[in-house]
Amino acid sequence: MQGDITQGASRVEQKPIEEFQPILQAVLDDAVVVEFGWRQYTPYFNDGEPCEFSVYGSWVRTEADTDVEDEYELDLDGDHPSLGRVEGIWGPDPERPGREKRIGEKFTGPDRARYDRCQALRGAVECGQFEHVLLEAFGDHAAVTVRRHGIEVDFYDHD
Repeated sequence: MQGDITQGASRVEQKPIEEFQPILQAVLDDAVVVEFGWRQYTPYFNDGEPCEFSVYGSWVRTEADTDVEDEYELDLDGDHPSLGRVEGIWGPDPERPGREKRIGEKFTGPDRARYDRCQALRGAVECGQFEHVLLEAFGDHAAVTVRRHGIEVDFYDHD
């Protein structure tokens, strides 16, 4: 072979659906969780960078959130209205005087195990390791909602 080989964008090693299913099932089996979902799409424009399929905005609705209409308020990135939040505890970094490092965390919420299961789902959905599985299962430009009785996929307009 002659010539230069142009490597594509940084790729994330893909995992099979068999590794995704238990993470999904752990949240589905939680009686307090009503539904959850995410958005997945390939951007139409990315400031000159390649437009690559990705998954964004994981959210969870619990029984306590049934009056919340906007899924963006149920986003798992930060403070969730019924699941709670984790805050970092910072202290001096002995290896770098004058700087701080995370030395612990404080959970605020009703159930740390539920919070962790939902965050594990968020991590699996948004980490990029299941993009091929999610794209094949639900398509591009999709808003995915998962409930115990089934999965709903709607076209997602992300302009």
